[in-house]
Amino acid sequence: MSRIDPGPSRLRSLADLYPDGVVGATVDGQVTLINDRGAQLLATTVDAATGGRIEDVLRLQDQEGCNWWQFNDPIGSLSIRTAIPEQSWLNASGEEVLTTARLVRDGKRGPVVGIAIAIRSGHGRARLDRERSDLVATVAHELRSPLTGVKGFVQALLNRWDKLSDDQRKLMLTTVNADADRLVRLIAELLDVARIDTGRLSLYPRQVDAALLARRVVDSVGAGTSRRIELSTPPDGLPEIFADPDKFTQVLTNLVENAVRHGQGRVKVSLVGLPDDAAHAGVRVCVDDEGEGIPKEMRNRIFTKFWKHGASGGSGLGMYIVGGLTRAHGGLVTVTDAPEIGARVMVDWPSEDLRPG
Repeated sequence: MSRIDPGPSRLRSLADLYPDGVVGATVDGQVTLINDRGAQLLATTVDAATGGRIEDVLRLQDQEGCNWWQFNDPIGSLSIRTAIPEQSWLNASGEEVLTTARLVRDGKRGPVVGIAIAIRSGHGRARLDRERSDLVATVAHELRSPLTGVKGFVQALLNRWDKLSDDQRKLMLTTVNADADRLVRLIAELLDVARIDTGRLSLYPRQVDAALLARRVVDSVGAGTSRRIELSTPPDGLPEIFADPDKFTQVLTNLVENAVRHGQGRVKVSLVGLPDDAAHAGVRVCVDDEGEGIPKEMRNRIFTKFWKHGASGGSGLGMYIVGGLTRAHGGLVTVTDAPEIGARVMVDWPSEDLRPG
């Protein structure tokens, strides 16, 4: 049996397993450790950097040409300073890298005896910045459309009030009211997304009648569309579910509206009890449409933010909220083919408190 080497080579091997760059230096600025990733980000090699001067190895500058070592002055830091927070720098190749550091002290407030620096590529943050920019652009687009309608009709009413008939005024105000409702719904959806993302979703669950809530949703959505919406429930009744009634109503409303918007023909909403071999008691909600269906390779994407399929409108947030609210209650949502034609979205909702955490 070979003996495990506890020395520098073992430490170096462990450091090479770390996905980010690692640089260790003594108080006098001599590099004692650098892993492969660190050498790559600093445009050097492990052999060339080890034993070298930290200011020669850590060739990182900001936009004004100031280097990392001089800017942070780790040796001359206050005695209470133990770390250097994340900072953005440019390496020798002009690429952004992000650094954090830990000051090693001799005792709680003793002098600095060494420093450990972590370096990682800024590509991840650049991707996050792009995603944020895409988010802002998408939200701005969704807000601009109803706002343009509101602005246009209000301007027309102000400029031509005396020339418009009562019916024309009523039509314009009705359109403005509809656009305002659309803005309110979009803002509510964005707030729900933020709460889901940050884990700050407020739930007030209790035992509720899923069939009763489903009937209210079908009647409400059906009143605003010419499409046929059917509700099917078993004659012998259903078990109660453990849910925040407002959130369950929101989930089902989003599913039915999505089926009306993106599907064709009849929309069928069916509720049944979960099968006996299920992990827990509860209700299975199926919403079927008679459209083209959703290809298998796209079904995992349906619950992502701003996912849209086809030319129909919508914010692209409804299904993301469906997934988030269902999981927050300990439920499961999946997408399959409808029995005859079209797509089926199936939600398994528990009868007991299965909320994560």
